[in-house]
Amino acid sequence: MTTEDGPDIVARQRIDKWLFFTRVAKSRSLAQTLISSGRVKVNGSRIAQPSVNVKPGDTVEVTLDRRDLVLKVVSGGSRRGPYQEARLLYEDHSPPPPPKNELTPFEIATRAAGSGRPEKKDRRALNRLLGRG
Repeated sequence: MTTEDGPDIVARQRIDKWLFFTRVAKSRSLAQTLISSGRVKVNGSRIAQPSVNVKPGDTVEVTLDRRDLVLKVVSGGSRRGPYQEARLLYEDHSPPPPPKNELTPFEIATRAAGSGRPEKKDRRALNRLLGRG
């Protein structure tokens, strides 16, 4: 089914099969759910049917939970193979992810002095100041 250069070239292929073969979706039924929910665009127009065919040169935009993918169809696939084989079916034109402003676990664990709950020494000094004993 595959040549030494890569997978067999298929002229047109259903979008749900193509998303499954390129490993964008874990199953064809999940690919069909993505399409039916309006999260897939082909050449800029939203599609509603998983039976829409894609051909080499088409642009597929997929909105996933954590990222947006913009993929250019290079060829159709004949099977769901390993990532290296699936990577040959498209060119990735996705925008880079936005920079994260989240703190790392180390930054969360270390805090500036005086921030957060007082230590035992600080609590005793506060009690002396307030006359609590």
